[in-house]
Amino acid sequence: MLKVSGIHHVTLICSNMDRTVKFYTEILGMKLIKQTVNFDDPNTKHFYFGDEKGTPGTIITYFEYPNWTGGKIGVGITHHIAFMVETEKEQLEFRKKLEANKIGVTPVIDRKYFKSIYFQDPDGVILEIATRGPGFAVDEDKEHLGEKFIKPEEKFFKKTGFVSYR
Repeated sequence: MLKVSGIHHVTLICSNMDRTVKFYTEILGMKLIKQTVNFDDPNTKHFYFGDEKGTPGTIITYFEYPNWTGGKIGVGITHHIAFMVETEKEQLEFRKKLEANKIGVTPVIDRKYFKSIYFQDPDGVILEIATRGPGFAVDEDKEHLGEKFIKPEEKFFKKTGFVSYR
């Protein structure tokens, strides 16, 4: 069966690359791994952030458009990007770091399959830091993931305070 093997990278737009570099390297601890241009628009900066080796699957990239005024919520736009940490302790450390840098961040939210915190980057992109576990198989057989609809209990539904589509 022909199938993709995962996400290679995600590309977004920023209005100020220096500010974006500072946020992703100093706040989120990502490494700036490539500084180049947009292959479709060589007058536009295209910077890549990821792990120390630049491993596909860890990469988020940005095009810089200084006159960008922001997107509109609706079909065809990415709602948010979720980054992963291994432990709840790491997540709490990120939460403290965000607060110390005066970046608005939600309390930890239990989503049943993982725990999350939400915040925004300097251009308003909604970001999430989610724990790896407990994982998507906590309420169904690992051999049959996704074969039936499972609605989590109401206690797992919490509004983040960030814009949603509806």
